[in-house]
Amino acid sequence: MVGAELKLGDCRNWREAEYRTALRAERIAKSRTVFSAIFTPCKSSSPEMVATASSDGRVAAYSIEPPRCSQLKKVDESELQLQCPASSEPLITLGKHDGPAYDLLLYGEGGRSLLLSCGDDGRIQGWRWDQVLERLRAGEKSGLGPRSALSPIPETNALAADEQANRLYSAAGDGCAYAWDMETGQSVMVYDGHSDYLHCIVSRASQNQIITGSEDGTAVIWDCRSGERVAALDPYKAVRVTKRTKDKSPWVSCMALDSSENWLVCGNGGRCVTLWSLPGLDAVTRIATLAVPQALTITDDQIVTVGAQPHLSRWSFGGTLLSQVKIAPPSALSVSVHSSGTTAIAGYGGLVDIITEFGSHLCTFRCFSTSSL
Repeated sequence: MVGAELKLGDCRNWREAEYRTALRAERIAKSRTVFSAIFTPCKSSSPEMVATASSDGRVAAYSIEPPRCSQLKKVDESELQLQCPASSEPLITLGKHDGPAYDLLLYGEGGRSLLLSCGDDGRIQGWRWDQVLERLRAGEKSGLGPRSALSPIPETNALAADEQANRLYSAAGDGCAYAWDMETGQSVMVYDGHSDYLHCIVSRASQNQIITGSEDGTAVIWDCRSGERVAALDPYKAVRVTKRTKDKSPWVSCMALDSSENWLVCGNGGRCVTLWSLPGLDAVTRIATLAVPQALTITDDQIVTVGAQPHLSRWSFGGTLLSQVKIAPPSALSVSVHSSGTTAIAGYGGLVDIITEFGSHLCTFRCFSTSSL
């Protein structure tokens, strides 16, 4: 070879077993899905950590503050899909479900709050956050047992809570929602009435109600005390918004309430988002989306959505697209907005994307763990 330098590797110390192990770990990391990523409690006004629930069943916490965050990928929006985000080891791995872990919820405020997780094994597990911090300060990285685990039921897909009533609510794969007493860890009520499994659940504590979203295409409002159905909301039967054809996949994929608990927004498998006024049970706005919405929230009178496309979108209550930011996950399954305006998005590829209130990318990383539980 003329004019070129030939570089040869030294194969005398070749360790095939180690190479195969590293290659397998890399492939597993790239095929991982993060179903939920939420900000953890902290004393500062800016977020410091995110907790994640992943398809390998792990519940873990990752740092997003400097200098650790500076070691992760900071990329321009135009380069976001072209570069391979850095893999990040968790600060601590809290536990593992037998099967994918689907949702996370913080119960309570401050250091004594509980981080709760649910998953495909039907178990709901919880960890005291102040004890997690103590173990972090002691240098521990894994092996925390859960504070409690509730009795197994069909896979648990989502969690909600009413802290004043000391109740936790879960949405399950048998089409039922369950109420749990947080003191005893026992189920105290079953809400049965959907014809298919549940994707999502929210608590409307001011009215002593919960709302469940199902594969059957409806969102049902329940009275928490009696267990009776109050109303069923079907986005495809709403008369005051633009009509949508009810196709083969009309499921209610995600839901969120605003702070007043008067507005409910639902994402549907038919590629639309519907805003409901709960006092009158009226659908007031329908937003057509390019892909299925898979997670959403309401903040500052804006609807924030992510789904089966690499974009974070913000909408007005009237349905106007206010902004759209490119994100790292090609398909996002979780969105969480911190009080500072910082947003965490997670999804396919084990990717977590942290975006500032101004729309710039603070850091992007791929969840990765070599620890075993």
